[in-house]
Amino acid sequence: MKTTVTSLLFIASLFMSTTIFAQSTMKEYKAGHTFNISLPDYMSKTADLNSSAAIQYKNVVKDIYGVVIFDTKEELKLLEMNYTSTNEFYEDFIKDFLKDEEKRSVSAPKSTKKGDISFIEVEATYFDKEINNTIYYLIGVVETKTAFYKVLSWASIDNKDKYKADFQKILYSIKE
Repeated sequence: MKTTVTSLLFIASLFMSTTIFAQSTMKEYKAGHTFNISLPDYMSKTADLNSSAAIQYKNVVKDIYGVVIFDTKEELKLLEMNYTSTNEFYEDFIKDFLKDEEKRSVSAPKSTKKGDISFIEVEATYFDKEINNTIYYLIGVVETKTAFYKVLSWASIDNKDKYKADFQKILYSIKE
């Protein structure tokens, strides 16, 4: 009994000393980043397209795919990558996108603003030797108050006209 009382007193004093010494001011941080995106009902989430993507989607039967990659402005600032505009972020991304691919073509960018969200839309194609076909991309760069997003949806060039409108709906559905 004496041992039990001694043990309880020891545990109580240990707890109180921890509480007394742990009076530091705490600052709350938000971990993770949340955004909303709408996908056509024929697309499903996947995990095998791009390890950097926050969300990946595909329809294997229709042979269409897509990913969304984001960079928070806070993380970019820590890396001393201070983009002053959506266009500057876009230019930095597109200069290296598919740059070594055969027959690479990139359209002129189209800028749009919806509320306080800025969008840049561009189309790109390249010839893929492995499948002996041209791949079509609808690429979007999105700037919100807290992040930059790269939205990439792709299909074979033969399916461009069939899925371009849905790719655009995906792009313009991004919101925080």
